[in-house]
Amino acid sequence: MPLPTTPLRKSAMGAAVLALFAAPAVPAAAQNPAPRAPGVMAAAPYEYLGWGNPQKPTDVMAATGVKWFTLAFILSDGGCNPKWDGSRALKGGPDEAAIKSIRAAGGDIVVSVGGWSGAKLGEKCAGAAALAGAYQKVIDAYRLKALDIDIENTEFGNATVRQRVVDALKIVERKNPGIVTYITMGTTPSGPEAKGKDLIKRGAAAGLAADAWVVMPFEFGGHTGTMGQASVSALEGLKNAVKSAYGYSDTVAHQHIGVSSMNGKSDGGDETITLNDFKTILAYARQHHIARFAFWSVNRDRSCGSGDDADSCSGVSQAPYAYTKIVVQYAG
Repeated sequence: MPLPTTPLRKSAMGAAVLALFAAPAVPAAAQNPAPRAPGVMAAAPYEYLGWGNPQKPTDVMAATGVKWFTLAFILSDGGCNPKWDGSRALKGGPDEAAIKSIRAAGGDIVVSVGGWSGAKLGEKCAGAAALAGAYQKVIDAYRLKALDIDIENTEFGNATVRQRVVDALKIVERKNPGIVTYITMGTTPSGPEAKGKDLIKRGAAAGLAADAWVVMPFEFGGHTGTMGQASVSALEGLKNAVKSAYGYSDTVAHQHIGVSSMNGKSDGGDETITLNDFKTILAYARQHHIARFAFWSVNRDRSCGSGDDADSCSGVSQAPYAYTKIVVQYAG
């Protein structure tokens, strides 16, 4: 997810590496596909507490009925150690206080690791075991039921790091039975581009039982038609990539994909994702029972006032929380 912009090496490969990417006819993860994220967890919009004049999560809950939030972002503190924005401690600060307030009001959270900007744990941690240990610190700090790895920018562009993230998540799944895992990345209007497809193939080859591979369908740099239809096209491309890599049926592949859209004007300002576009995505999600419908971000889910910037408002005329109120209708 953008901070504030959005996502969007080649190496010599021997036969052994090529074999790695050739998914078996029935990968282990396809034989025993991961359970989908249940119920209201599927609708967990992002809120960023570090900027963008964030609303109190409990106020958002009261106004919209939303129960889950995806809180962003966990980054490296310069080494293989997780902190909010790379600077705020996991325990004892405003982020933990917000989490406690959400839970006291009957909700819960997904924590997102990564984003576009800042130092990434996937790059700062020397290997998969160390990276898994960093993820585990976050899981243990908040007794997490769900973790989102938002892999973008240099972390996404490095094949070694992509493999490290896959291997670390395998360790996390083994140590935390039942935890829901999302891998979020950029996309084209026709689905993940080469690096995204490579990441999915690596996950399948490793038997990673991700609950959802998630795309962010915006910042396309030009497209035809509505952003809702472009999002559906991107999701169908994602479904096909997951189906091909894992050997899933269409039905199961749909259940292991997700979307994280953006509300209103996109970061580049050349796209507008409207309320009708969100309704198109909602219809697709309901038709295919996808695993996740999120968006960036609650901070922006309001009209702009004097002095507001793109981090704190949508750039379109709207009622407060109009986008969240569509997303919260999705129940998995």
